[in-house]
Amino acid sequence: MLLVAALSLAGCAGLPDQRLANQALQSGDTATAEQNYRQLAELGYSDAQVGLADIQQASGDPELLRQAEATYRQAADSSPRAAARLGKLLARKPDVSESERQEAEQLLEQAFANGQESALLPLTLLYLQYPQSFPSVSVQQRINQWRAAGYPQAELAQLMVYRTQGNYDQHLDDVQRICKQALSTADVCYVELATVYQKRGQREQQAALLNQLQTAYRSGSVPARRVDDVAQVLADPELGTPDEKTAQQLLEQLAPSYPAAWVSLARLLYDYPALGDIEQLLEYLEQGRNAALPRAELLLGKLYYEGKLLPRNPQKAEHHLLKAAPSENSAHYYLGQLYRRGYLGHVAPAQALQHLLTAARGGQNSADYALAQMFSQGRGIKPNLVNAYVFSQLAVQQDKPEALPLAAEIERQLPASARAEAQRLLHEEQRLRGTVQQSALTRQAGLSQTAEELQ
Repeated sequence: MLLVAALSLAGCAGLPDQRLANQALQSGDTATAEQNYRQLAELGYSDAQVGLADIQQASGDPELLRQAEATYRQAADSSPRAAARLGKLLARKPDVSESERQEAEQLLEQAFANGQESALLPLTLLYLQYPQSFPSVSVQQRINQWRAAGYPQAELAQLMVYRTQGNYDQHLDDVQRICKQALSTADVCYVELATVYQKRGQREQQAALLNQLQTAYRSGSVPARRVDDVAQVLADPELGTPDEKTAQQLLEQLAPSYPAAWVSLARLLYDYPALGDIEQLLEYLEQGRNAALPRAELLLGKLYYEGKLLPRNPQKAEHHLLKAAPSENSAHYYLGQLYRRGYLGHVAPAQALQHLLTAARGGQNSADYALAQMFSQGRGIKPNLVNAYVFSQLAVQQDKPEALPLAAEIERQLPASARAEAQRLLHEEQRLRGTVQQSALTRQAGLSQTAEELQ
């Protein structure tokens, strides 16, 4: 009654509006949405708390992610939707603890049991990323049960398994079948179908898909980031013969209203210099930096680090990479190399170790090799063959061919008395990271986000 009275006294004209917040969010006016959600959240409205936390989570900012978790927890007791959101956040949380993994499973299982099918994909992702935490769970068996029960999201979960089990190419027919059926409800399937057609060199099917994608984008039924994702597929030489010119055309259409496409265009020119000169690349990056995009800082820092397209400038490289590092894991790798190699005038082993270890645990597959070199060569630090063994073995497991000779040499030098400790530390690091590499989870995160958008 007190809340009702307070609202009555406030007068309708000045009240926050949940409907206005929802409409503002859909139209991309995040500031208006956040203002209204926040005022309603402070009044105790759980739906507004969820909306506010959703905005905080979407930012990707570490501090705002912590605020989002706290906001979801505040609403979780009275809102099954907030509890489900909390479970999804914990399932995707970097450096998640064992207790948080178990909490995430409990929340997601409860949400799924309560009819929230969108919990299915983050639950699958949790099982795939941390199998050691759920040894009794057979992910494939659960997906088979979900598929048999007719849950549409189970089909997308199957795609996640194909990607993480390394047998995606053996199931292209199934991927195509699943995504043709789900295309109207799961826009990530544009990416999957583009991948299938690219791998098979099916140009006509690819052209038809791109026409459908552009029509859907213009109508507002597909977000700009999905068009960006498809452009990345077209430009990826590992997926087949690249079609970089079509990728450029897609991105140029997006960029004026979708600033992230400026950075994708810059990356495209970096990979395919024939598409434009360095001045054009820098202009794209400036557009990205004006939009405060960390990816733009990362690429500019990399350019100054490498010294190929721009004169090498370690100080400028460090400046831009530090700005990118809070959200761009690869920035830690380049920072670690700057400090390890003494590019700034002196070797800084403590800083190098910190950044390279962060990069390695975040899925940057060159960082373990750099750490193995660091501990075996001992430049600026005392050599440590046990640590060198751990990181050289991790580098080999990530299919780094250059790591094989180094790993063999380190294993030859490692004293027999130190082997048990080296193996123990290796297993401990593997458990810490999980057995599924972060690079394989990138598209799964997209699938999980798609599920959340569909609820």
